This record gives sequence, structure tokens and C-alpha cells, in this order.
Amino acid sequence: QVQLVESGGGLVQAGGSLRLSCAASGSIRAINTMGWYRQAPGKQRELVAVIFIGANTNYADSVKGRFTISRDNAKNTVYLQMNSLKSEDTGVYYCNADVLITSYRSLTLWGQGTLVTVSS
Repeated sequence: QVQLVESGGGLVQAGGSLRLSCAASGSIRAINTMGWYRQAPGKQRELVAVIFIGANTNYADSVKGRFTISRDNAKNTVYLQMNSLKSEDTGVYYCNADVLITSYRSLTLWGQGTLVTVSS
């Protein structure tokens, strides 16, 4: 079974840092796009950052300059380094990945979510 497992959430004071990790496991041939989304209380899920297979990245305007997404293809893992955290960064962070499981079949996977709470 192919799945994504996240780690690294927690409680941090405003201005602090956290690093999220998301590892894909199972029978995987390759992983294309990987990304992080978040959902704040009472709000819709939104894209935070995405990294493509060629390592190009895109960020939400609200996190540019503060967050960095990276990936380790050998470990099938994506990271999100979050610096200068603000209270508005609070939410459940979800990992997302487009996983190639055979030469002609891919799956879009979601992690279980990890809670990030930033206290002001």
C-alpha cells in the first residue's frame, strides 16, 4: 500500500521555526509533483508550496521568503522549512504527492495531516 506519512508539526511561538517532513512508502516507481497544503479553522484548504520533479518551486504569496520546500528523491521525502512563523500560519498541514506506481498508472496521495499551532 502506497501512503504518505507526515511528521514535524507542533506548537511554536510567533517568530519561531518548524520543519515538516512527509515520506512516501510502498511500491513506488517515481514521484512527480509534491506539495504542502494547509487548512486553517473555518477556512478552505489552500496551497502553501509545491515542488516539481525538476526541483522548480512555487509558493503562496503569504509564505514567500519565509517557507522553503525541498525534496529528497532518494528517500521519497518532501520537506517544508517554516521560518518567521505567524499566528495566521496556524492550521493542519497536509502533504500531497503525484506518485507513479506503474509505468502507466499514477495516484494522487494525501497525508493524514499534521497540526501546526503558532502562538502570538
